[in-house]
This record gives sequence, C-alpha cells and structure tokens, in this order.
Amino acid sequence: MSAPSFHVSRGPDARSTASFPIPQRVGILFFRQMARWGTAFFSDIGRRVLFLREIGRAFGEARTYLPLTLHQMRTIGVDSIPLAGLVAAFIGAVSAFQTRYQLLPGVPLSTVGWIVRQMIILELGPLLTALVLAGRVGARMTAEIGTMRVTEQIDALETLAFDPVAYLIVPRLLAALVMLPILTVLANAIGIVSGLGISIVAAGVPMDDFTTGLRLTFIPFQVFYSLIKATLFGGAIALVCSYEGFVTEAGAEGVGRSTARAVVISSVIILMLDALIALYLAPLLQ
Repeated sequence: MSAPSFHVSRGPDARSTASFPIPQRVGILFFRQMARWGTAFFSDIGRRVLFLREIGRAFGEARTYLPLTLHQMRTIGVDSIPLAGLVAAFIGAVSAFQTRYQLLPGVPLSTVGWIVRQMIILELGPLLTALVLAGRVGARMTAEIGTMRVTEQIDALETLAFDPVAYLIVPRLLAALVMLPILTVLANAIGIVSGLGISIVAAGVPMDDFTTGLRLTFIPFQVFYSLIKATLFGGAIALVCSYEGFVTEAGAEGVGRSTARAVVISSVIILMLDALIALYLAPLLQ
C-alpha cells in the first residue's frame, strides 16, 4: 500500500503574488503561506487516518502477521529489558534519595516509601520507559521499514501478493501493545526495589518505615492506571514510527529524516497522552 497523495489546485484564476500592488503583497503572502500550512496539516491527518483504516483491514489476515508477532515481541520487549531496568533503577534511587533529604523535620520517614511508590507507579515508570523505547525501538522500527520502502522491498511484497501492512505494521503494533505494559511492570518493580535499597544504605531510612509507606493508601487501581498508560504509549510508538517508515521517500537521507521525525512526534504524543490520562483518570486514584 503506497501512501495516498493530496494536491490542492490554486485554480485557473489564481494570480501570482508579484502581480499585486506592493502594499498588498505582505498580507497575500501571509495568508497564502497559512493556507499551504493548513492544507499540509490536514492532508497529513488524512493520510494517517487512511493508514489506520488499512491497519484495521489487515487484522483480518492473521496467517500473515501472527507468525511474525513473537519475533517482534522479543525485539521490542525482551531485548529492551536491560535498558528499561537500568533507567528504572536510577530513577528509583534518585527519587528515594531526593525525597529523604527534602523532608521537613518531624515528617515520618515512611513518607519516603509512599512518595517513591507514587512517583514510580503513577508517573515515572510508564512515562520514562515509553520515552526510552521511543528512542530505541521506535527509531529502529522506522529505519527498518523506511529502508524497505526506499529499496523497493515493500513494492516486492505487494508483487508477491503479501499485504505489507499485515506483514510489517500489525506485528509491531501487537508486540508493542503487549510488551510495553510488561516492561512497565518490570520497571516499576525495579524502581521501587532500587529506592528501597538506596533508602536503607545511603539515606538512613529503616526498612520497616519504607515498607509501611509502600502500603500506605495503596489501591489496585494504581497498578491498572500504570498499565493503561503503558498500553497507550506502546500503541502510539508503534503507529507513529511505523507510519513514518512506511511513507519514507528520497533514499538514505529520507530514512534519516523519517527516523528523527518519528522519535520527536512519538515523544510529544506520549507526553500529551500522559497529560490527558492524568486529567481524566487521576481523580479516580483518590
């Protein structure tokens, strides 16, 4: 499937900017530039919506994407465990250390465990795991698919009667939807254990106080809230990075541009989703 193209004609009666009097040209240039930006923006949205439609259609070809999904689950999830675990360990340690030395006199030390749990499970665990994977997995995803596009391997798949969306996009999407929550659970656990260790060793917080804080006001929905974030972040990474790779143009330079754009866009969307989820679901945590 090639990306659909959109073209807006200026019409036979359109006049060039140079044909207008000089005092009018600035305003005409401004509005024509705004029109071009608006057209490009909505054209891009239209292409992405059509891409989502093709993905929905490709889900009917299970024989094509199911054998490839396990391989992508390993690439996206298992191979990312060391990086996600390392990031979570440092974040947990820093959170515990900073919390301990920012406490006012008289505040119970159990507050350290409570704050570390809230920070890791509700925010830092899913968010930083997703941002790290957007750079590692998302960039790789875009580069792989983009290279296949510019070397005409995707055209070869279509010639061989393989649906490129079912073959390339759906396995990566399913793998990201499954593995991001699993990696987030692992990152949450490592972050809390790291916070416990640094609290005992370097911050002078007894284990009993830290574990008391961990149990304080805990409800199972907090874990579910973290998994909701991770699932949406995984879908955003897979969709954005796959699309940018799928529409890559202009050879190796185009692959580089698509990869950089995919990482930036997916990171921004992750932050936007994080804010929206907090806006609508955070009141349920009380």
